[in-house]
Amino acid sequence: MPTPFNQSVIDEFRASGGKVGGPFEGGDLLLLTTTGAKSGKEHTTPLGYVRDGGLLLIIGSNLGGPRHPDWYHNVLAHPTVSVELGTETFEAVAVPAEGERRDRLFEQVVAADPGYGEYQARTSRILPVVVLERPAHEADIPEEATDFADKMVQVHLWLRGQLRHVRDETDAYFAAPAGHRGPGAPPAPGLGLQIRQHCLAFCDALEFHHTGEDAHLFPTMAGYHPELRETFDRLAEEHREVARIQGELAGLLADVGGADPVRFRAELARMSQELTAHLDYEEEALLPILAGLPWPPGPPA
Repeated sequence: MPTPFNQSVIDEFRASGGKVGGPFEGGDLLLLTTTGAKSGKEHTTPLGYVRDGGLLLIIGSNLGGPRHPDWYHNVLAHPTVSVELGTETFEAVAVPAEGERRDRLFEQVVAADPGYGEYQARTSRILPVVVLERPAHEADIPEEATDFADKMVQVHLWLRGQLRHVRDETDAYFAAPAGHRGPGAPPAPGLGLQIRQHCLAFCDALEFHHTGEDAHLFPTMAGYHPELRETFDRLAEEHREVARIQGELAGLLADVGGADPVRFRAELARMSQELTAHLDYEEEALLPILAGLPWPPGPPA
């Protein structure tokens, strides 16, 4: 639960189209909704932000306290967040900047709002700079769906795009010049937070999609189409296999800085192979039926 003060800021923000008075009047403020790392519950926090081109930067300052704020631990566990900016609400992936990029971005933040420099001076910890990124590859996805088939294609295009994005980032990591790690040296421990956050966001979305299909879509369709029992059995089995690989990826990424890059790349390749085959089969088997069902669904008859 937000503190009483934060809740009052949240209420005023939402009631006034993103404008807040008091100590935040005239400042750049957004609402960040994260999923609790331990509780799994949603938590909304008002935060200042700084723009970096089309990106939004938020700082884990905690007013210069000795520990990172709770929302930062939440985004490490569940990178997909909801952002309220003015009257707009959108999903983003929260990616902490690292190394030289973090230092450069923090300089920009301090130039825009010197108070963050004062917070850094109060603590020995390095204040995290978190970049809020819109999910990649959304431009190729149709904006409107008129039936369930269109909606399934939308979701599948998004999943394919996110997986491709993670694979591209991983391939770029392995293609880095040898001098970056020393001649003939294996990849350094860890993959970096950018790959980690994007992969976890993809895994969360995939799990949500498949859980919804298993709990709602498939049982409903099976009731009307008993002749497709073997099809739904196969789809359910493929879900279990994909979930197993997803669990392997999540396990590798549980250590924020220590994932084995070679194992991760192998599991990612397996995920790509299994998921692509599953999505292709699901579309072939179900799209002709789903094309006859309007989206969004109407009230029950």
